Parts: sequence; C-alpha cells; structure tokens
Amino acid sequence: MKEVIERRAAFRELHRTGCFVIPNPWDIGTAKYLQYLGFKALATTSAGLAFSQGLPDADWAVPLAMALGHIREIVQATELPVNADFEGGYAREPEGVEKNARLCIDTGVAGFSIEDSTGDQQDPLFEMSLATERIRAARRAIDGSGANVLLTGRAECYLVGHPHAFQESLRRLQAYAEAGADVLYAPGITKPDEIRAMVEAVRPKPVNVLMGSNIGLRVADLAEMGVRRISVGSSLARAAWSGFARAAREIAEQGTFGGFEHILPYSEINDFFRDCTTTPASTG
Repeated sequence: MKEVIERRAAFRELHRTGCFVIPNPWDIGTAKYLQYLGFKALATTSAGLAFSQGLPDADWAVPLAMALGHIREIVQATELPVNADFEGGYAREPEGVEKNARLCIDTGVAGFSIEDSTGDQQDPLFEMSLATERIRAARRAIDGSGANVLLTGRAECYLVGHPHAFQESLRRLQAYAEAGADVLYAPGITKPDEIRAMVEAVRPKPVNVLMGSNIGLRVADLAEMGVRRISVGSSLARAAWSGFARAAREIAEQGTFGGFEHILPYSEINDFFRDCTTTPASTG
C-alpha cells in the first residue's frame, strides 16, 4: 500500500510544473521497456488492449472485467504511476460510473480518465448535464475512497467530428473542471493557437494533449504552449501493428522478407527481459 501511495503522490507532483510525456503501453513487455527508457509515468490504451485481443476499441466489445484485469496488470508491471484509459466508465448513468470508478481505483492506478462519447453515431456525445454528472460521480468515487488519484475529464468533440469542436471542447472542459476533474483533455486538438487558448482558458488545471501522429510538434513546442502532459494513445500500438502488417503482407503477397530489415535482434530483446527478470534461485 505504501508503494501505491508513493506512486500516486509522484504522479500528482508531475502535474504541478513542467511538461512530461506519458506513453501508452499495451502489455507487460512494452510497459517494462518504457520504464527502461526513463519515462516517469505510463497510461493504458483501450485500443491497444482491444487490438491485442482481436476486438474493436469499444467499451461494448471489451468487458469491464477484462479492462480492469489489464489495468491491474500494467500497474503491477513496473514501478511507475499508471493512468487508466477508462473509456466512459463502462456505464451510462452516474451511479454506474461511480461504482466502476471505485473498482478502477482498487487496481492501484494513480489516475484515470472518463470520456463523454456515447458510441452512438446519431448522438455521439452525452448531453452536457449528464456528462458533467458523470464526472461528479467519478469524483465522488475518488473522494469516498480517500485515495490520492487524479481524475481526467475528456471531451471527445474533435474525435466525433463536432462542427464546432474547439468551442464545444472548451465549454465541456470548463464544466468538467468545476465538477471535479483534475486534468483536462480534448483528444484530437492539433492547432497550436487552439492548444494555447485551451491551456489559458482552463488554467491552472493541467492540460493533456494527444500526439496521435507526427504533425511536426515537438515536446519542447508543446511545453512552450503550456501543455503539462502529452500522451500518445494507441499510436505506439499502431506503430507495432504497422511493422507487423507490412512484413506479413510482403510475405503473403510477394513471397519476400524485406519487412524484416532493420528489426531489433532477437538477442537484444531477450537480453533486455532477462536483465529485468529475477532469476529463480537454484534448487540444486
């Protein structure tokens, strides 16, 4: 329990000043490697989990029990604080969000996010009052647990194609901040002027920005804009899938193995995991 308390305190401290990258592993091995590279915190990716299980990235496809098991697995894989991509709380009504948020907290996470997308193409976002109540419900779960866990409120306006994505994201994030969100996040925002305006509008609450592709912005650029936290969502998982798919397609379609050029040697990967794994004591 002491270790969990220390991770949560360290995670909160990361959000006070500066800017940090919180990459998204999708299994134990990738979590261990990201810690080895020196990152200070990790975040789960619902898409990375879903794809690894042969499922689409949707809360109806990935059951709550599977999501919680995966979150716990990532938490236990390293010594780093972990923020959970907790979709929409795996419930529609605030009561369900509160109940499930308590289960998420019990995994040992240092933080988790609640998004406002419904999964319905006709009405892709929860109505404002309900969306805000869902954030309040997650806040109650944290306060009731007594845990020092950070709550991230997500506005999915850009991702669902809202016609006024920036204005609606800002309206929602300001409401989520008032409802108890500690960190604010509008995945899909990419224009520097909009990022700066959003950071300023919700100050002093920290802002998370998603770098889902290479749009030419560096960590230093985002830090200069006032961004506190940078995540990459499913991008690392998709990068791995891209290498796999290119190599496999070449074999299937051309009968050649060019996709194996520039891959990491077997020994490098195996030695890494051997070095970070405790060797069982000899019984001889």
